[in-house]
Amino acid sequence: MQDTDSPIETTEAVTTQKTSDSTGYRVLARKYRPSTFDDLYGQEPMVQTLQNAFETGRIAQAWMLTGVRGVGKTTTARILARGLNYEIPGEVDRPTIRLERPGVHCEAIMEGRHVDVIEMDAASHTGIGDIREITESARYRPASARYKVYIIDEVHMLSNAAFNGLLKTLEEPPEHVKFIFATTEIRKVPVTVLSRCQRFDLRRIESGTMVQLLRNISEKEHINIDDEALTLIARAGEGSARDSLSLMDQAIAHGGGRIGADDLRHMLGLADRSRIIDLFAHVMKGDVGAALDELKAQYDVGADPAVVLSDLAEFTHLVTRLKVVPHAGDESAVTESERVRGKEFATQLPMRALSRSWQILLKGISEVQNAPKPLAAADMVLVRLCYAADLPDPEEALKLIRSGGFGNPPASSPTDAGGNGSGGGGARAIAGGGSAQPVSVVASQPQGAPVARAAEENERIAVRSWQEVADLARKMKDIPMKVTIERSLRLVNFQPGRIEVSPTENASADAAGELGRKLSEWTGRRWLVAISREQGRPTLQEEQEANKRQLVSDAHSDPEVAAILKVFPGAKIVDVRVLREEIEASQEQATLGAVEAFDENNWL
Repeated sequence: MQDTDSPIETTEAVTTQKTSDSTGYRVLARKYRPSTFDDLYGQEPMVQTLQNAFETGRIAQAWMLTGVRGVGKTTTARILARGLNYEIPGEVDRPTIRLERPGVHCEAIMEGRHVDVIEMDAASHTGIGDIREITESARYRPASARYKVYIIDEVHMLSNAAFNGLLKTLEEPPEHVKFIFATTEIRKVPVTVLSRCQRFDLRRIESGTMVQLLRNISEKEHINIDDEALTLIARAGEGSARDSLSLMDQAIAHGGGRIGADDLRHMLGLADRSRIIDLFAHVMKGDVGAALDELKAQYDVGADPAVVLSDLAEFTHLVTRLKVVPHAGDESAVTESERVRGKEFATQLPMRALSRSWQILLKGISEVQNAPKPLAAADMVLVRLCYAADLPDPEEALKLIRSGGFGNPPASSPTDAGGNGSGGGGARAIAGGGSAQPVSVVASQPQGAPVARAAEENERIAVRSWQEVADLARKMKDIPMKVTIERSLRLVNFQPGRIEVSPTENASADAAGELGRKLSEWTGRRWLVAISREQGRPTLQEEQEANKRQLVSDAHSDPEVAAILKVFPGAKIVDVRVLREEIEASQEQATLGAVEAFDENNWL
């Protein structure tokens, strides 16, 4: 009898006792597959519910197991079938979750070959014919076990007819029949089926628990592996035991019996965590040059740019958690360098800088994954981070606008005067890179920002109306922005330096922000373009079309035009154009009328 204190030992006793070297190598995910309820790491709520149900005799007729890939849905279904049919002659003859010793049916059930435990893959058996076989065979009692158990994996793949054919038997099954369903897409399962089952959502295995599981297995396999490497595998597995064990199998083959953190990073294409922290420091200081150099250095040693940004986002999340929950760094999945330096960043960085960095990274990761040149896309994301991390949030921006301080050029600082080494300084208080002590950096916007340069100069171009904004875009030959202004933005309020707009359905998500940045660059003063919930006036294009319809309507009422249309039956007015001479003449006539009225009033 093996040591029962270790669930892994119990697994080997049941599932791998008869495996010899002559049968070939078994991957770790199969060799250490759980066989008892004690082996189900992280699923304590489900185990507690089943224990109470078995002890009180309140055993359900069907269970629905759901969760992400690799958390053990099919394995849990087999263990549940084993518990339902657990039997040791003369000792145990009732369902139980205490499966310390192999019972009469245990080995056959766990190997998937028991005659009364029928497993079906719904992905390859989706039709009503397959369900009809189940409903017909369910009438007959089990051959040797206590219950006839049907395990249907990926049940969401069944057709609508198959689900409907299963409902009656699932509603009132014979006393000797139990159903266990497993699925990764619980939303695709009809509510009529879910309402007839007890549902268990299998949890992802926490990183600390996964590290302990991997450590136990590595000791039994006599594999020398670093603690940091175990943490990397647990992170890459994302809570899936199967994925983590598959990665560990690959790492064993890659390292030749010894697994180091550097070898594992090279295998997975990951960047060094300490270098990720250095990159974070460069970004938060606004040091664009150092950030780009660090990314290029990590790329040259094999790191994937998308993975680098993902790790950067993960560290940003850790710093944010440490800022609001100081004891969050006590988790075993967090390395010592991450814990120490993360707390330093958490005490120095404002929450708005962290939240904005997270948003930019979240969007930037998908951009890098879809970009034809991932490194270039990652460079642009880092530039965006450096330039945007110190921008005020909307509430602060409104306060600055109302106080009149938003358009004033920022005061220079010693850091601006002396430079930061790469010419990309920014405004932040930040811990320095590497192993250096925290350094306070107070600066203005990044030195290369065109808006900051333009704000230091006098206003070059005056914009006094919404139409002049569109005319300015045309003058600057920015046709996409001109089209956006005319067709996608409705004006709500216009003031010098501040515009409120209401985007149409076809407007891009960053249309207002892009317009504000370009107006600031074109005019040499800061402009804020805000989104308003009010409807606003029609777009410029809609106004032009309305004016055109009015001109056509006026033309129809003109006697001369009506006479022409009468002479040419079927003719239509498609457009009305006002000659420039007529406009100037009308304006001159209006001016003369005003002058005459002025003279007459003076004469009187």
